[in-house]
Amino acid sequence: MNNSTHDSDIPQLSISGMKKHFDLSPPLLNRIIERKPVQHLRAVDGLDIDIPKGKTFSLVGESGCGKSTVARLVAGLYEPTAGRVVFDGFDLTNLEASKRANFRRRIQMIFQDPYASLNPRWRVQDIVAEPLRSFGLTDSKAEVTSEVGRLLELVGLNSKDGQKFPHEFSGGQRQRISIARAISSRPDLLVCDEPTSALDVSVQAQILNLMKDLQDEFGLTYLFISHDLAVVDFMSDYVGVMYLGRLVEVGSAQQIFTKPSHPYTRLLMNTIPDLGMSQRDRKPVSGEVPNPINPPSGCSFHPRCPLVMEHCKTHSPVLKYHTSDVRVACHALEQIEVV
Repeated sequence: MNNSTHDSDIPQLSISGMKKHFDLSPPLLNRIIERKPVQHLRAVDGLDIDIPKGKTFSLVGESGCGKSTVARLVAGLYEPTAGRVVFDGFDLTNLEASKRANFRRRIQMIFQDPYASLNPRWRVQDIVAEPLRSFGLTDSKAEVTSEVGRLLELVGLNSKDGQKFPHEFSGGQRQRISIARAISSRPDLLVCDEPTSALDVSVQAQILNLMKDLQDEFGLTYLFISHDLAVVDFMSDYVGVMYLGRLVEVGSAQQIFTKPSHPYTRLLMNTIPDLGMSQRDRKPVSGEVPNPINPPSGCSFHPRCPLVMEHCKTHSPVLKYHTSDVRVACHALEQIEVV
């Protein structure tokens, strides 16, 4: 992302130096008797992201790279080990509980499994109305009923559906209910953790189009988490490619999808179906993701990298500007040919 000073490019959400480490060590007695070491999982290990207002920033990567952990950190479900989350100029890191309420209203989350994220014992009316009541956005029961009906119709459902329970809906309809609940608090930022991965392809397209329409109508900012590159290509203004808790490439979606630079990004792009039958040589992503508890030294991607050098095995690369709007972390960058 470039350093433009236009208002549209001023970050609404800024993540800097974000780390989240989980202690997976055995109990102290086991460590003493069995001489087992302290173990930490570095789920997120130094992340820097800026998202302009009204734009979509997508995080992509294989399972286990830390994407969902980032989503939970931004939503406030996890406390960071280190780093800062700044939203509209306010540092949310270690913010007092009494000052969090307004930011909880303005930052909402859409989860991967629409059924698991909805209370099966509540009617849809109560599910969608909960944020309205919690944040005091309505004054009367009649106003709540009217607003819930409006929200349900806004996401493509019927206002009368509020009397039903979640199990009476299809997967796509349940995700629409989740979206209605998320926007009921009138948020500015939606954190979307694989919101369509549990849905059929045809239903995915409907949900994605709905999310684009809501973004245009309300000026929403999206942090979008997905492993589906076709979905990311459709939704994104900016893309960050993650590998074992770190960004290996970040920049404009157009640049990354048309001219990927990092070897890992290039391998990921080869997984996108080639509907144009271009007959271009394609190499699938080879090897397994290393154990995140004991990652490789140096560049964590070097055991799978086709451009690996000796320097890669001992020194961890840092993100550097490759073009005006793309940063890449790769020692072998000078060897990469432009596609």
